[in-house]
Amino acid sequence: MYQDDEKNAHLKKLDNASTNLQLFKADLLDYGALSSAISGCQGIFHVASPAPARDVSDPEKEILDPAVKGTLNVLKASKEAGARRVVHVSSILAISMHPNWPQDRVMDETCWSDKDFCLKDEHWYCLSKTLAESSALKYAQKIGLDLISVCPTLVIGPMLQPVVNGSNRVFIQFLKGTLIYARYPLTLRECCSWHGNPGHWKRHLLMLLSNFRKLVFLEGLSYLYTLSVCDSYYACTFF
Repeated sequence: MYQDDEKNAHLKKLDNASTNLQLFKADLLDYGALSSAISGCQGIFHVASPAPARDVSDPEKEILDPAVKGTLNVLKASKEAGARRVVHVSSILAISMHPNWPQDRVMDETCWSDKDFCLKDEHWYCLSKTLAESSALKYAQKIGLDLISVCPTLVIGPMLQPVVNGSNRVFIQFLKGTLIYARYPLTLRECCSWHGNPGHWKRHLLMLLSNFRKLVFLEGLSYLYTLSVCDSYYACTFF
């Protein structure tokens, strides 16, 4: 159990947190700590990935290893714990970073960001999300783990924490007019209801939107966990 009153005070104020919430401290590269936290869980939502707001001196140590090796550690621990399903939150940046992509060709669930381009231009976060997701899908198939991968764009909404996070900083720029191009996600439950039963599909769903939709991201992740059959599932939107 992890106790840090100042950092986690807002989480402890959630409904029924006193009885239903347990916090564990675990480094993504510390398999033992992850295994201890995951033990006994039936559903795992892996959302952690380093996203530094500054230049990094050692991208492999600070970004790539925690993203890739950390994700594989989570999957391994989930399999050993007998988890029913893992929902892995990837990113649109694992799909869209492709400078030579034809402008008249729509990106779909088969698209992957160009790893060589990300490496050359030092887009470390994009590279980490691409490597982490592709590695996760291969590893999950190898060990027989039920994995769903979600690729959201900009995740915004009411904040639980008392400080502004990276996504909401982008949204503030949009409201101030300092950012004229932005990508937004929509409710994953809405995506599923529009397109039938996603349980029969694998990696898919790239939506093109021209309007702003309300996001219920956590509800969407929970819904993906409850699907009876879904090998891997994308929910991506553009604005």
